Amino acid sequence: MAKPKIVLAYSGGLDTSIILKWLKETYDAEIIAFTADIGQRDELDGLEEKALATGASKIYIDDLQDEFAKDFIYPMFQAGALYEGQYLLGTSIARPLIAKRMVEIARREGAIAIAHGATGKGNDQVRFELTAAALAPELEVIAPWRLDAFRETFPGRAEMIAYAEKHGIPVTASASKPYSTDRNLLHISFESGMLEDPWFDPSATSNKEMFVLSVDPEDAPDQAEYIELNFEKGNCVGINGDLMTPLHIMDKLNELGGKHGIGRVDMVENRFVGMKSRGVYETPGGTILFSAHRKMESLTMDREVMSLRDSLISRYSTLVYNGFWFAPERLALQALVNESQKNVSGTVRLKLYKGNVIGAGVQSPVSLYNPNIATMEADPTQAYNQGDATGFIRLNALRLKVSSGVEQSAKS
Repeated sequence: MAKPKIVLAYSGGLDTSIILKWLKETYDAEIIAFTADIGQRDELDGLEEKALATGASKIYIDDLQDEFAKDFIYPMFQAGALYEGQYLLGTSIARPLIAKRMVEIARREGAIAIAHGATGKGNDQVRFELTAAALAPELEVIAPWRLDAFRETFPGRAEMIAYAEKHGIPVTASASKPYSTDRNLLHISFESGMLEDPWFDPSATSNKEMFVLSVDPEDAPDQAEYIELNFEKGNCVGINGDLMTPLHIMDKLNELGGKHGIGRVDMVENRFVGMKSRGVYETPGGTILFSAHRKMESLTMDREVMSLRDSLISRYSTLVYNGFWFAPERLALQALVNESQKNVSGTVRLKLYKGNVIGAGVQSPVSLYNPNIATMEADPTQAYNQGDATGFIRLNALRLKVSSGVEQSAKS
């Protein structure tokens, strides 16, 4: 009789390596490992051999970078998403893509469940499982860190390392990097370890080696660099006039942003499960793209449309952060966002300098800026009569005068 199959989100680190072996033994199951290539670079080296040596019957390592950039990063940036005013959602936006692909593999393989190594204290467990609920409610989800039996067996890293040694699991555990990282095409995050102390300064000279994607702004070139980003309908389609795919644009912007020390964020954020956590992020290309997109909108988006879209940024960002990418309300918001972006086309010029993204010009064939109307000189079109402002101000002041009169009467 064939063993049941479980698809495991596998990174090759200590946790998922232990979980792979533990699942195989505990459920007497065939474990199919899955790793999404979403821009981890050399972190994927040797992953197939490691998974098979640990006991996986098969491993999928799927290159999802194009899909990640085009169908996840770009729509989110069109929405102007920024969680709690700082976080560009690099980890959050990757999880629904990973879970989506896991579901597809589980159905192809006839698996009864998917499994992940996210802890019961974090956001990722929610993101994985809400995606699975939306796309494949029939699949069981196994979260070992929420199971008493697993936590009793592995109360700490020492027990996990001992288990790995006992079973010949090829993992590397080191105290040289006492923090965890998560890297993809959009960013790299750092958390836990010494970063759990919110007074710890990751920007100190002694901690320069921690960062991966960017140089310290103090070490960035002394000469500013100008770049031009070309937009069509809210999406960046080229750099300096060269048309590129979303993936190639993200790669190029990461290179440029990293060179100039752009995109570092250190914040204490509110997790969905109710606690605060401290995260340090490098998002060099995303920071440039976010700034350029906003500048493009300033020239081409109607004021009231922008106000409406901006009023939804917090809601949209929270949906992404909390794992509701495939929820009907996020899809509805995206439809509004898409409509708002239909005229966001043109070119933005930026100056990159020592951690800063500085606007240096914007132009568009569908610009809403009319210099003839905005000029402080005589308006050759006579489209704006300054005298009209008298009535405009009088009408807007009416309620203030009425309110003030009521207050004065109450005091007398």
